[in-house]
Amino acid sequence: MLKFLLIVNKQGHLRLSKFWCHDKTVNKTVLASDVIRNCLCRDEKQCSFLDYKDFKIIYRRYATLYFLIGADKDENELAVYEFIHNFVEVLNKYFKKVCELDVMYGLERVHLILDEMVSDGEAIEMNQSFALAPVQVLDAFGHRR
Repeated sequence: MLKFLLIVNKQGHLRLSKFWCHDKTVNKTVLASDVIRNCLCRDEKQCSFLDYKDFKIIYRRYATLYFLIGADKDENELAVYEFIHNFVEVLNKYFKKVCELDVMYGLERVHLILDEMVSDGEAIEMNQSFALAPVQVLDAFGHRR
């Protein structure tokens, strides 16, 4: 089960965060800053999987953005790694080569796409066309990007 997704830039500035863990004892701000610090300090030749407290952290870098996912210890790392890639492909399809500014200024669209792909921490939609359908309907009715 996925617990959180963070999108950060190379400088460590958080651009998007989505949490699916409902534990009141988890301080999300401290958790996010620790995870970001641990991932950004790693060499690019190091593995993209690491253990952090009760989570497995799986991350990928695309241009200037890092996509970090925290998952349960029993989650398949390669499946999550592939999910990140699929999510980025969906964003690329929608934004025509997604960049940091697209995430910042199209935050509601990114959240909508993510909500189509993940429900309560479980990946439910991997088909790119189906994941984009609600956003395309909004765009068709004139809602601004």
